[in-house]
Amino acid sequence: MPMSRPSHHSRAAAKGPSQRQLRAGELVRHALVEILREEDLQDPALKGVSVTVTEVRMSPDLKHALCFVEPLGGAHAPEVIAALNRVSRFLRGRLGHAIDLRFTPALKFVHDESFETAEKMNRLLSDPRVRRDVETPD
Repeated sequence: MPMSRPSHHSRAAAKGPSQRQLRAGELVRHALVEILREEDLQDPALKGVSVTVTEVRMSPDLKHALCFVEPLGGAHAPEVIAALNRVSRFLRGRLGHAIDLRFTPALKFVHDESFETAEKMNRLLSDPRVRRDVETPD
C-alpha cells in the first residue's frame, strides 16, 4: 500500500516549531549577538553589560521573536531584561539591516532561567542525602 502524504490537519497538530521557524530563529539570534556586541546601547542598565542570547523562538508567521537572554553571571537580570525591551525598537531597526526576512520581527526579551534551573539541579544532586539515594551499589 503506498504511503500517503500527511494531511494539513495532521501537520497542524504536530508539536514544536517548524524548520522554517527554527532557521529564522537562529538567523535572528546570530544577528542579535552581533548587534549587541557592536552597538553602544544608550540605556544605563546596559552599560558595560555582556548579554548572551541563548535562544530565539519565532512565531509561526515570523513576525514576532521571543528572545531568551542571560546577562553575564546572571547579575541584575530583571533590570537588563527591562532595558533590552526598552531598546527593542532600536534593535529591531538594526536587525532589519542585518537579516534577509520578508518581515523584521518584533522583539520581546525574557530571562532564560535554564541556567538557574541547572544550578539548582546541580546543588540538589550534590546534596549528600540525595547522592546516597541515587548512587548504585557496586
